[in-house]
This record gives sequence, C-alpha cells and structure tokens, in this order.
Amino acid sequence: MSNDRRLRPVDLARLAGVSTQQIRNYEDAGVLPPAARTASGYRVFGDVHRRALLAYRTMLRGYGPMTATAIMRAVHDGDVPGALARVDAAHAALHEERVSLRAASEALELLALEPPTPLPRSGGLRIGEVAALLGVRPSALRVWETAGLLTPSRERATGYRTYEPPDVRDARLVHTLRRSHYLFTQIKPILDDLRREGSTEALRAAITTRTETLTTRTRGMIRGAGALHAYLEGSAGSGAVSSPSEGS
Repeated sequence: MSNDRRLRPVDLARLAGVSTQQIRNYEDAGVLPPAARTASGYRVFGDVHRRALLAYRTMLRGYGPMTATAIMRAVHDGDVPGALARVDAAHAALHEERVSLRAASEALELLALEPPTPLPRSGGLRIGEVAALLGVRPSALRVWETAGLLTPSRERATGYRTYEPPDVRDARLVHTLRRSHYLFTQIKPILDDLRREGSTEALRAAITTRTETLTTRTRGMIRGAGALHAYLEGSAGSGAVSSPSEGS
C-alpha cells in the first residue's frame, strides 16, 4: 500500500458507478482485499482495490453476483485453486445447460419428421389405444409413467388411465426420443419445458431465446475470466494474492 496512490471509498464508488456504502459492503464481503485504516479509522484503498473492483464488476456480467463474490472471496482468502474451481464449475453448468437445449432442439426436429397420427376418437384414450397408436406395449407406457415422463389422469369410478391429447403428444415424444437412445433423465427436462411453454412452436421459440441468453453469458464469462486472470497476475506480482503455483 505504501507505493499505491491512496484512494477513498468515494473514488472507488465513482469508478464503478456505485455508492460508497456498496464499496464498504464489497470489502466486508471479501470482494475487495482488506483496506488499511487511518489513525481515525477511515478506510484507505489503493490500486489493488481498484483492480479487484474492476475485475469483480466485469465478472458480474457473466457469473452473477453470488458466484463472482464467492470467487473473489476465495482469492482474498488465499485459496486461488478454490476460486478457479468455482470458475470451472460455472462453465461446466453453462455447458450442461447448452447440452440440454441442444437435446430439446433435436427432439423437436425428430418430432417434426413424424406427423402425428390422427387419434381414433375424440376424448380421452385408454392405455391400450395409446399403445396401439404408437406401436408399443402398454407396459412401456406404464414404465414411462413410473419414470415421471407421463401423467395421465384416472377415471374416478374405474381408476383406468385416461390419455388426453397432450398426454398422447407426450407419449409420442417419449417414444420418438427413446428410439433415438435418449435417456429418461434427458427426456424429462424436454417434456417439462414443452408443458411449460404449451406447444412445440412456443418451446422452439423459448429454446432460441435461451440459446441467445447463453451466448451472451458465455461472452460475459470469457471477459470475466480474463479480468480475473489479469487481477491474479498483477496481484501475485505485488504479493497481494498468492498465485496458483505458490505453496500454501
């Protein structure tokens, strides 16, 4: 700190476009390294705090406040490997979400290649009728129901399953995806999304929007990771933060 230009909380606040109280909160949360204090107890910040603040604010756009805060806190606690592990976990989670979206998109394309067979009659269908429509055994529909993929209603008097058009649509989608070797765990999120959106067209539009959002987040994470790397490199040189290669 002795070679740093002294900065007040208000200087950092103006730099980041936040309040001076937010700067104090950042230090308390570990986003910034501990500040020196004057004899009267006022905080005194320096260039390392400026660089930490800029790194954190850049990371916010991609990683979000919780993850970005956890990363910076780990860095300032001297746990750089732990901070990098959080970076890895965030990127892995983003990748898994992208894989799920790709699976949903492929599922809709498969579904579009198979025009729906007209239902034999209006109203709810029994399990045998749906099985015959799809060319599967009734036991397959029961297995899919046990796995949480299908949710047919039951007749109050008889307890028989009743498949309404949305249930038949879901069964057809499950059958299509199972023939393409999708696992139950991969199919369920697709069905959940389809039910939430209400139609294949709405789901396709939602997938497009979510894909664009993921692309924006990926770019933000890349920028954030670069800012974190620059902060670690500069701080390691000044001795403010231990580098990953240093011993504990």
